[in-house]
Amino acid sequence: MRVGQWVAGTACLVLSSTGVFAEGKPLPPPASSGQPVMELTIDKRDGKIACDPAELRLPADTNAELRVVNRADQPVTLTIDGQFEKGLVQHVDGDQGHSASEKGYTIKLNGKATLKFRTMAAGERPYACTGVNSQSDPFVGKYVLVPPAG
Repeated sequence: MRVGQWVAGTACLVLSSTGVFAEGKPLPPPASSGQPVMELTIDKRDGKIACDPAELRLPADTNAELRVVNRADQPVTLTIDGQFEKGLVQHVDGDQGHSASEKGYTIKLNGKATLKFRTMAAGERPYACTGVNSQSDPFVGKYVLVPPAG
């Protein structure tokens, strides 16, 4: 009897999960066929978290890959307003965890992570690297999305 209940429960869970995925809106094709790769290094300089490069520049509405390396002395949360929400994240791998706010990813101490996502529309917005032990003093850089080349 227990096995039957487990199978029935699992079947219900799978069917309900499938329904959720089917209702999700798939992303339209990207504006560019390329998949740029950018590296972001997190360090600590003069006692403060610092990210390099200070300006992340990528083509808008394009599948992109961000490789993050944390060399700081603490876990650091990377946030980009709106970028890690609304189904734009395609794949995440490595020494990371989705932050409690679901607006960023926390990269573990001495960790490496790869984030694959669809970039948003062209524009400029801030991005931040916030150390778990220095939340009142985040590093703030620029996230610049430029129109993709032809």
